[in-house]
Amino acid sequence: MFAAQVPCPVIGVPILSKSLDGMDSLYSIVQMPSGIPVATVAINGAKNAGILAATILATSDQELYKKICDYKASLNDAVLAKNEKLQELGYEKYLEQMK
Repeated sequence: MFAAQVPCPVIGVPILSKSLDGMDSLYSIVQMPSGIPVATVAINGAKNAGILAATILATSDQELYKKICDYKASLNDAVLAKNEKLQELGYEKYLEQMK
C-alpha cells in the first residue's frame, strides 16, 4: 500500500508467515494494480532488497557502482572457493563440515 501513496521506487520484501509460508505476503506485493509498480524480492529477501536498492542508486553514483561490482566479484570468489573445497573433500565430508 505504501507504493500507492508515494512517487518513489518501492521494493517489496515478502515476510515468511507461519500459516502460508510467506505466499500471502508475496501475493499482496505482486498483485499491485496497474500504475503502482513494486519491485519484489524473494520471501525473507531483505538482503537482496538492499542490494537491489544500492544497484539502482549506483546507476548515478560511480563510487557505489564500483562497490557493487567489488561485492559481486567477492561472491564469485566465495563460490569458487567453496567449489574447490567441495572437489577436494567430496560432497559427504563437505556436508559434514557445513553442520
